[in-house]
Amino acid sequence: MNFNEFELHEDVLNAVDSMNYQQATPIQEQAIPYILQGKDLLACAQTGTGKTAAYLIPILDKIATVPTGQIGALILVPTRELAQQIDQQIQGLGYFVGATSIAVYGGNKGPEWDQQKRALTQGADIIIATPGRLIAHLQLGYVSFGSIRHLVLDEADRMLDMGFLSDILKIMSFLPAKRQTLMFSATMPPKIGELAKRILQKPEEVRLAVSRPAERIDQQFYMTTDEQKLPLLAHLLTQVTNTSMVLFTSRKSTVEPIVRALKKLGLDARGISSDSDQADREVVLRDFKNRAFPVLVATDVLSRGIDIDNLSHVVNYDVPRDPEDYVHRIGRTARAESKGTAITFINEHDQKYVLKIERLFEKEVEKQSITQDLGLGEAPKFDPGKFRNSAPRNKGTSGARKSQAPSSKKRRPKQKKDEKSPLQS
Repeated sequence: MNFNEFELHEDVLNAVDSMNYQQATPIQEQAIPYILQGKDLLACAQTGTGKTAAYLIPILDKIATVPTGQIGALILVPTRELAQQIDQQIQGLGYFVGATSIAVYGGNKGPEWDQQKRALTQGADIIIATPGRLIAHLQLGYVSFGSIRHLVLDEADRMLDMGFLSDILKIMSFLPAKRQTLMFSATMPPKIGELAKRILQKPEEVRLAVSRPAERIDQQFYMTTDEQKLPLLAHLLTQVTNTSMVLFTSRKSTVEPIVRALKKLGLDARGISSDSDQADREVVLRDFKNRAFPVLVATDVLSRGIDIDNLSHVVNYDVPRDPEDYVHRIGRTARAESKGTAITFINEHDQKYVLKIERLFEKEVEKQSITQDLGLGEAPKFDPGKFRNSAPRNKGTSGARKSQAPSSKKRRPKQKKDEKSPLQS
């Protein structure tokens, strides 16, 4: 479907053309008409389907048609990186409209706070905000949201996972009751449905099936204990050059231990999580995109809403509990017709989550056991029923702490001092 068929304002069509948008994606084709009609919407679509433009284009159309000079739209997002990314997209799409926007998020210095305050008091067309920082402004009493016509909850499932429900409800108490509310979520767990019932009025619903991972992704699953994960990874990368890899871990407490262990193995790595200082996060992300170092260790704060292309590898240090999160993680690689490799480690307690991935894919995935051949000790057997009711370990960093001491009499040969590590070539 061509964007001309939506009967958009001429300035918005010029913006769409300048951004080189050719045809509307499925989520845009289904969502834009409902939003233009002023209806509330619950939309489920995974990252990379064009959902941001699906709500920005009709909101900008309303701003172009009926400009107010006041805050017209509020977009709530789970992370500052996503806030920045949406702000940049508004700058492109809103250029011909003359729309103004600002990203409001924490972790920055005094001048940024003052800039946010001015935008919130003097009025920007669109505010993109993380809940915590926005509440900090609201509590000081100088913010008026009486002119808000559109509220967007982007990555709503991630915000609920991060514990933002009470913050979202508190922010909504400052908004006018008469407004359009749009919820966009990558997954549709029961809690999303419950929130939708509380905040949406007679909503339309759009659900796109989760896309299967690209066929170009070489998906590799390895049975391993926590202690075997990192030395196994070092082996898998021995023949790899020009690597750009993100290693995902589900626990932010494991990021730095994994980084330290990787460096001991000769792999240049840096880490990022929601606990990282904002300035540090921006430097690490910039350097990684510029190929200043090859391995980025991250929590799921990076699996959605972050534009990192051309990854050669994605490593799941642990198996995501939600199979759709698995799709989001490995979807960071094999973009733009390139090829990529996704490596997933399966310990005793993550086996039940592999079954969920298999149900989503409607097929059994091949699970390799090679640790014993490498002198790293025997790998766990895949027997999810055996571990179904067993409690997982409390500490997820054992692999990082013990990566150089696998439980086997055999030892991997030591690397010579003048020999490059697998990822330094």
